[in-house]
Amino acid sequence: MRDKISQLFCLQKNACKNNSADNRGHNVPTKATSNGTGTMCTNGSLGTEGPEATETDSSGTGRMRKPLERNGSTQNDTVHLERRLGLFSGVALIVGTMIGSGIFVSPSGLLIRTGSVGVSFIIWLACGLLSLLGALAYAELGTMNTSSGAEWAYFMDAYGPAPAFLFSWVSTLVLKPSQMAIICLSFAQYAVEAFVTECDPPRGVVKMVALVAIVMILFVNCYSVNLGMAVQNVFTAAKLVAVLIVICGGAWKLFQGNTQHLSNAFNGPMPNIGAIATAFYTGLWAYDGWNNLNYVTEEIKNPSKNLPRSIIIGIPLVTLCYALINISYLAAMSEQEMIESEAVAVTFGNRILGALAWLMPLSVTVSTFGSANGTLFAAGRLCFAASREGHLLDILSYVHVRRLTPAPGLIFHSLIASAMVLHGTIDSLIDFFSFTAWIFYGGAMLALIVMRYTKPNYPRPYKVPIIIPVVVLVISVYLVAAPIFETPRIEYLYALLFIFAGLIFYVPFVKLGMTPRFMNKVTLFFQLLLEVVPTSSMAMFE
Repeated sequence: MRDKISQLFCLQKNACKNNSADNRGHNVPTKATSNGTGTMCTNGSLGTEGPEATETDSSGTGRMRKPLERNGSTQNDTVHLERRLGLFSGVALIVGTMIGSGIFVSPSGLLIRTGSVGVSFIIWLACGLLSLLGALAYAELGTMNTSSGAEWAYFMDAYGPAPAFLFSWVSTLVLKPSQMAIICLSFAQYAVEAFVTECDPPRGVVKMVALVAIVMILFVNCYSVNLGMAVQNVFTAAKLVAVLIVICGGAWKLFQGNTQHLSNAFNGPMPNIGAIATAFYTGLWAYDGWNNLNYVTEEIKNPSKNLPRSIIIGIPLVTLCYALINISYLAAMSEQEMIESEAVAVTFGNRILGALAWLMPLSVTVSTFGSANGTLFAAGRLCFAASREGHLLDILSYVHVRRLTPAPGLIFHSLIASAMVLHGTIDSLIDFFSFTAWIFYGGAMLALIVMRYTKPNYPRPYKVPIIIPVVVLVISVYLVAAPIFETPRIEYLYALLFIFAGLIFYVPFVKLGMTPRFMNKVTLFFQLLLEVVPTSSMAMFE
């Protein structure tokens, strides 16, 4: 134990010596020097092509932005996250996170809220288009500021620390953990149903299986970034096979002439404005994850190219899959049967696959497990980025000294998700998540518009027409406001109060910099327990 403690302190001490210039601040420029191979380096990092090599800071003053991570690190470099995600991994993270439990849980809920097959299908397509437009706007933001953390980093650039803190406060404590809890509950529901056929699976067993899934995913992501992405890639491929099975089964039923459930798609009354908004919540939940790649931009190879390419490939692919899956469901089941089924995909498998019906619950569990893996992978980076700037506990910004994974942030998110699994249900979590999330999605769109005017000369390797963020912003306002005016619920007020309650912690602990004396000992204890150290992009110990 003493040897481990000595190694950790020696590493910090050497890091302080090797990075004494860094203690002047994150955006202080340093003189570029040659690395001996003809490539110029800034702040000790090997040169890279494109805007990653010479970024200006978020103030728009033209100062050099210190790269938050480096390629080609050597043994003497300070511990930092590495760029390991290429185009295929980026697409796998988007597709693997988006195709999770939503398409297997949401179809019945969306039909209930619209009361029409045709309207629900239009909303499915509209949700895909909205996700694509939002993701394209995020691509501009992500190539402007290649820091991890997505909305948190963009709020810092556009609005300053207070709104950024409120986002990290809500997202870390509610949004990301609830997203993972929903997915793991869906995973457990389908996994248990494979063994319990004559009755509903016991709720306690479902929650225990969900907790086991969280622990397994946590271990994978804490052990290795490469292992986490390998799991993501494999499970993404597996879920695309499952999607193909559903689509082929539906095509076979349509070939047999089973089109009666599609012929009268627009029968029934039109839903009101509030019902459409809540139906969008259900559909958008199935598409959620379109912005997850922006949380890990510090680990993407050449993000100015691979970030928008991954989005342009991944989201249309998911939209196409969802449209074909819904048609396949309706080729095998009626609208009422879909509404009454708690496991639409399993019911579909029983109708189509016969003796191979067990493939559907297996496919769904594979899909949801992969989605949960991608969700935790991204969530840990948000915690890491916000904590690095002092918006959360310092220990959450540390990375493992050998495995280079943000283990404390991953563990923190997993603990909160586990608490939500024990307490919540899928439907209540989806409604709360969707309402709160779109407040911040709209804030990100406004941030892009604001920075078009406040930072007009800021490098933009990828730029979208201004109409795109404007349209997404207007839709975001509608999605937030329509349910409040149409069907007011006390939960919406609770959500807003929770967001602004973050100011109670922001003012003393972030704005005024107050720190309880015992926190240093707590940080040191967990640092030694978890074998984690600060990264190169945060101020080191004196």
